Amino acid sequence: MDNESRPSTEREHESTGERFVQWMDGRLGHRRLTRSARRLVFPDHWSFMLGEIALYSFVVLLITGVFLSFFFHPSSDPVMYQGSYAPLRGRLVSEAFDSTLHISFDVRGGLLMRQAHHWAALLLVASIFVHMMRVFFTGAFRKPRELNWLFGFLLLVIAMFGGLTGYDLPDDLLSGTGLQIVNGTILSIPVVGTYLSFFLFGGEFPGDDLIARFNTIHILIIPGLMVALIVMHLLLAVRHRHTQYAGPGRTNGNLVGMPLRVYAVKAGAYSLLVCGVIFLLAGIAQINPVWAYGPFRPDQVSAGSQPDWYMGVADGFLRVMPGWEISFLGHTLALDNFLPLLVGVLLFLAMGGYPFLEAWVTDDDRDQHLLDRPRNRPVRTALGVAWLSVYLVALIGASNDLIATHLHVSVNAVTWTVRISLFVMPVLAFVVTKRLALGLQRRDRDTVLHGRETGVVKRLEHGDYVEVHEPLSQARLYALTAHEQYRPLTAGAAREGESATAGSLRRLRARLSRGFYGPATQIPKPTEDEYRQIAERHRT
Repeated sequence: MDNESRPSTEREHESTGERFVQWMDGRLGHRRLTRSARRLVFPDHWSFMLGEIALYSFVVLLITGVFLSFFFHPSSDPVMYQGSYAPLRGRLVSEAFDSTLHISFDVRGGLLMRQAHHWAALLLVASIFVHMMRVFFTGAFRKPRELNWLFGFLLLVIAMFGGLTGYDLPDDLLSGTGLQIVNGTILSIPVVGTYLSFFLFGGEFPGDDLIARFNTIHILIIPGLMVALIVMHLLLAVRHRHTQYAGPGRTNGNLVGMPLRVYAVKAGAYSLLVCGVIFLLAGIAQINPVWAYGPFRPDQVSAGSQPDWYMGVADGFLRVMPGWEISFLGHTLALDNFLPLLVGVLLFLAMGGYPFLEAWVTDDDRDQHLLDRPRNRPVRTALGVAWLSVYLVALIGASNDLIATHLHVSVNAVTWTVRISLFVMPVLAFVVTKRLALGLQRRDRDTVLHGRETGVVKRLEHGDYVEVHEPLSQARLYALTAHEQYRPLTAGAAREGESATAGSLRRLRARLSRGFYGPATQIPKPTEDEYRQIAERHRT
């Protein structure tokens, strides 16, 4: 507890505002937040730019979204298209589709803004995803940043749903095909699936309120949630300060980096660069040409339909799942839709809940501000790569029809390959990644002990030949040896009055700890005696 007392003369000279801040600090920690904001320092490593890409992409999304909302009509009411696109002139379309074509062909800059909005959405999800992978593999989610990890995870999920709802607003045939798949998946949820579908679509699919409801979700609810999460994420980043990679002078108690004024100049230039790339893509790379797909009709399906990349994992699970159905208590359970939904949800929940599992396994309650090198946490790195392998294999499964037609192979062969790979690839990725990480640890250990090979061969007095090794710099030595190696927890003896469940959890915790930090999961760092002995030998 901080019970520091100060002379009464010092208290007398304090202003009312200072006393109020102290009062708030004692209850809410507000003083530490304001102090952190005044002394803010920004790291200069390139990997921290990934989160900035997400922020600037979100800003582009807001600006282009406001522009598009002035011309878009979120209605399913049928109208006769009389716009500039001749092949569809005279066709009965919805007001949403009609206004989308109007934006694309009749509004000055409309097509550019539409495509910039779509490209910004793709870049937003991609940058959040890659940023979270950087946080995961470097251990930046550890205490006190668990909540920030959850905010980032929720931001990723909400951004994916924001992309899904926006993708369906034009009411074209491609988005309608995706909506039919979404509806079938929702209906497969036991007990509540029918009610959810009726609530979402306003009745039987496709319903009359679908576009209006999706528009409300897309332009009000999702942006509001994302703004709130971004603000909380940034506040916590200021409160806890940035993490940093190990190096000379860098500890858990300090932060080395750029001052605010330098960072502001770089961030301003970088934001313009991100915006420029997005609008460059919008100007030269066509995306989502709804006029080529035509208006949505429930009795038609778009051939070769593909979702945006971030929803491809869900589509991949659906495509490779066998058509299983079972009857239970007089009800039919469509497992071919429900199981892929369940697996996808569990896949992302595993991602969101991992920091709490690792904290439980390590039993480390200290604040961590130094980042890990992925090689120094082989099990965590291997689990992350295994997770990514499932995601990538499912993404390939979402293109099984295009792979079959373009490579002239059987679609059944592609589907079975993906099915088998979903079980084999995670195990293979885990084993290979873990072995690679351990091999890199061994190389680091040898480098620390023997130094850098110079290529110079020296003959000793007794006739032996040795290669001269050059000692590493102190900065390099620190970077290779700064990481902490945990010892696995032990189960210990049963405690008096302990329940069977508590004993099972204690033993499970010990087994997981051995799996994470046992002898086969990390190479011991060189000791000071080992380094001193070999250094003396090299000098002779």
